[in-house]
Amino acid sequence: MGRRESSSSPPTDQIEIKVHTSRRGDNSVHPDNVGPTPPSITASSQPQPQPQRQRHRQGHGHRHGHGHGQRQRQNRGTAAAAAAAASREEFRPFRRWVPWLVPTFVVINFVVFVITMYLNNCPENSPPCIATFFGRFAFQTFKDNPLLGPSSTTLMKMGALEVDKVVHEHQAWRLFACIWLHAGVFHILANMLSLIFIGIRLEQEFGFVRIGLLYVISGFGGSLMSALFIQSRISVGASGALFGLLGGMLSELITNWTIYANKLAALLTLIVIIIINLAVGILPHVDNFAHIGGFLSGFLLGFVFLIRPQFGWVSQKNSPPGSIATTVKSKHKTYQYILWVLSLIILVVGYTAGLITLLRGTNLNDYCSWCQYMSCVPTSKWKCKADKMYCESIQIGNQLNLTCIANGRSGVYLLSDNNASQVERLCTRLCN
Repeated sequence: MGRRESSSSPPTDQIEIKVHTSRRGDNSVHPDNVGPTPPSITASSQPQPQPQRQRHRQGHGHRHGHGHGQRQRQNRGTAAAAAAAASREEFRPFRRWVPWLVPTFVVINFVVFVITMYLNNCPENSPPCIATFFGRFAFQTFKDNPLLGPSSTTLMKMGALEVDKVVHEHQAWRLFACIWLHAGVFHILANMLSLIFIGIRLEQEFGFVRIGLLYVISGFGGSLMSALFIQSRISVGASGALFGLLGGMLSELITNWTIYANKLAALLTLIVIIIINLAVGILPHVDNFAHIGGFLSGFLLGFVFLIRPQFGWVSQKNSPPGSIATTVKSKHKTYQYILWVLSLIILVVGYTAGLITLLRGTNLNDYCSWCQYMSCVPTSKWKCKADKMYCESIQIGNQLNLTCIANGRSGVYLLSDNNASQVERLCTRLCN
């Protein structure tokens, strides 16, 4: 059973990127006297007239008044410096959001998994089971599902990505539904931990609208690429959407390059994490095409959704009276606009071409013989191609009766055309 499994959660706590500290000459505000002066300081800054009856006093009294005035000026300078420091600390160039959508996504995934296990009802539908003390929530055997989860039949009923149903039964909704399903306990725990570590920080920085769109559209992109290359097995999981968040982090760092300080170290760390996670995808039973499709989608979407204005423009817009600011005419830099337009064009063209190719029933492995190694590399320890499934078939008109020789299961199907590859996929699905 083809499963979209997420690799170990990346240590995103090490990728904290800080906004570059302003320096004179940069495209930013230099608040020499930040913030309005407190009313008490403004009022005392003007010299006060002395009473006429004290003007005849000279000598020690005059010197004492002069010293007192000097201390007042020193106090005023200290207060002004403290006010300026406080204003610098309180100034934030970009808004911080309270994350709620990503935790909601996590809850939804767990709820859907519980519902899937409830409908699976292993003790009644396909005994023997593991952990029978859970009742109808018991797991399939490790032979059926090594990830401690439901059967492939239950996953198909819940909306797993199955190319035959998408193409011949017009169930394109499965491209979205499969990203909320998981093959087992290990699968959902790995994916949800990754979502918490990556998604919450991104939502704090960019808000729920942009991160929500990035997550869902990247998940769709991963499902689309998976369906174009893996057509004999079903696929479930949120890892395509998670790789979209990683891709968005990378493009966000690139498009907002000028506003960050520790950008080179962050870029290298992020690239290493992405490479490690993609390398895990070459193991068998891991849908690396979903990872790659989600990452590419998220990378392009990051240029569209995660673009930030110039730091100098934001500082100038929020600068208090009395600040010395460099004039910034444009909200974004020219290269940001170029990347935004190019990414949007590539996304629209790529998704349109991919959907047309998929709905025509095209298998891209027929046109790219080496692409299969992007998802699994065979070694002496494991093989990538599943064992050949054999079925007995009886066809009457466009009705096909199949019986899997390995497990004895039978099924009746209506064929739109006499396609050998379609019969092979039906047999594989029946035997899994």
